[in-house]
Amino acid sequence: MTFSRYSVHLGLIGMSVLWGASWPWGRVVAQSMPPVAAACLRFLLASAVLLVWLSLSGRLGAVRLLTPRQWLGLGCASVVGVLAYSIFFLLALREVPAGRAAMIVALNPVLTLLFAVLLFREPVNWKMALGVAMAVSGALYALSGGTLTALLPGQAGMGELLLLGCAGCWVGYTLIGRMMLASLDSLTTTTVTAVLGAIFLLAASMMIEGPSAWSTLVRAPWQAWFSVIALALGATALAYAWYLHGVKTLGAGAAAAYMALVPLFGVLCSSLWLDEPLTLSLLGGGVLAISGMAVMNWGRQTLA
Repeated sequence: MTFSRYSVHLGLIGMSVLWGASWPWGRVVAQSMPPVAAACLRFLLASAVLLVWLSLSGRLGAVRLLTPRQWLGLGCASVVGVLAYSIFFLLALREVPAGRAAMIVALNPVLTLLFAVLLFREPVNWKMALGVAMAVSGALYALSGGTLTALLPGQAGMGELLLLGCAGCWVGYTLIGRMMLASLDSLTTTTVTAVLGAIFLLAASMMIEGPSAWSTLVRAPWQAWFSVIALALGATALAYAWYLHGVKTLGAGAAAAYMALVPLFGVLCSSLWLDEPLTLSLLGGGVLAISGMAVMNWGRQTLA
């Protein structure tokens, strides 16, 4: 394995740490700031950093050469992976503790695998199928607090339903991103989707929350501002670029396998940052979900 390939894997591990920490950061923001305005602020800050990064890399001028088809694809990725995901993410974290909410990440590689098989004819074997069953069971057990009937229609709370929306949005973003990365580099893709997402979120904030939401941001506590900045610079600018670079280098399925680490870091960071309790359902479901994602990755390696 070359040094370049090692750096891709290290980047994906760093992505997992930052995305795990994004759940307690998001919980702090959701409890203290108007959600859509806060999401817009996150992507405005991230866009500024990414644009500077793109300029220093010498690729900013290439944005003018994007074709209408590429702009359409990037716009779709932005709507799904930035606008919709951000709203679902922060609204869900108003209702669900961050550590429990992080368990929804276990569904991302499962859904990504299923759609990759359907859309891109990626191969699958019994080990991957077993991992899917384990990951889904563990994630739903942890998310439901140990009572799976709590997720049945009419029983699930709004927070749990919003988290399922997060999972669907992330899978859509991953698969659209895979198609866009056939002709674009990861940094350009990340930057353009972040900028478009910030514009979409600004419009949504003005329509849904009104201009007064932005004056509320100024009065938010320092913990919320720290969390927004950490989400923007770490969990957005850096982690998105690492993730899409991993998708381009290793493939959508292999990069998504690193999602197995996100619930672990999410639970640990939520316990340390927010003093959330480590319940038996969270620990048991988390172990099963993470093991399932590891089995999925093992099954994928046996196909190589």
